[in-house]
Amino acid sequence: MSAQAVLYLIAIILLVVAALPVPVRGFNLALAAAAFALLAYAWPVITA
Repeated sequence: MSAQAVLYLIAIILLVVAALPVPVRGFNLALAAAAFALLAYAWPVITA
């Protein structure tokens, strides 16, 4: 499994957890998921 796939998988898991009605203080899971998705999307450019 490539690093890009792992980053996308982490983003998906964070989005699913963010959609649950579990309160998380001081840490926005949806924002973290967006950051991981953006990092995965840009991974080929970063590593080239």
